[in-house]
Amino acid sequence: MRTAMMGALWAVGCVSAFLTIGLRTDAGAYESAPVVDGGTVRGTVMFKGTVPEPKEFELRRSPDSEFCGALSDGNGHRLLKEVTIGQEGGLKDVVVLVEGIQKGKPFTFTDAEVEASLCQFLPLVTVVSDKRRITVFNRDPVPHDIQGYAYDQAGVDIVLNRPALHVSGTTDVVQLGKGRKAFTMQCGMHPYMQSWGYAIDNPYYAVTDPKGSFAIGELPAGTYHIKAWHPILGSQERDMIVKPNETVSLDLSFEAK
Repeated sequence: MRTAMMGALWAVGCVSAFLTIGLRTDAGAYESAPVVDGGTVRGTVMFKGTVPEPKEFELRRSPDSEFCGALSDGNGHRLLKEVTIGQEGGLKDVVVLVEGIQKGKPFTFTDAEVEASLCQFLPLVTVVSDKRRITVFNRDPVPHDIQGYAYDQAGVDIVLNRPALHVSGTTDVVQLGKGRKAFTMQCGMHPYMQSWGYAIDNPYYAVTDPKGSFAIGELPAGTYHIKAWHPILGSQERDMIVKPNETVSLDLSFEAK
């Protein structure tokens, strides 16, 4: 389905979209409360199999090919690496989150930030809060815009559209509906500039580092539903029991599709 949808979006001059995950029906409004004898979920997300090849884009098909070619493969192509693996097989850019938790440590969150630098959006995966505000900075001497899309079987939604990004930052609100949580962003002028976002509604989350490691602390004792999401490789879910002052290990692995 993703291939067909991507083709349809390109056919109308839009950006690519990738969305699969919705809210759990038991999720309620989050409430801050003191956490006594909290526990921790800690682990590593690994990758198994053959690492997918980066996507290739011909620089000559887009504007600013001379400047954006600073990161070319030397043969007139820009490469978009969507799956990053560490030296020991750890998978970077996986969002690990606790779903459905309604009470716990304070939920403080500044605006999510993305940079356009050397014609790439960094980071590859951005977490936005329940308010879904995001600020994008243009660090390049060439113009960029940012468009955001989300889709599923119900169709495609434009969730973000800023026609000009500023050095000082361009702030907007990601308009996610229909229970959707994940979206993709892309520059309409430079198709190899792509990144993804995931909206969270509580403070119990982490994004894996280059080694695939993560830790989620100060969890009240209880039974929790844990989700690990990667924009290309999909998602996995586990139910876990966390006891007071306990550190629970959760090791996951994703395989190439």
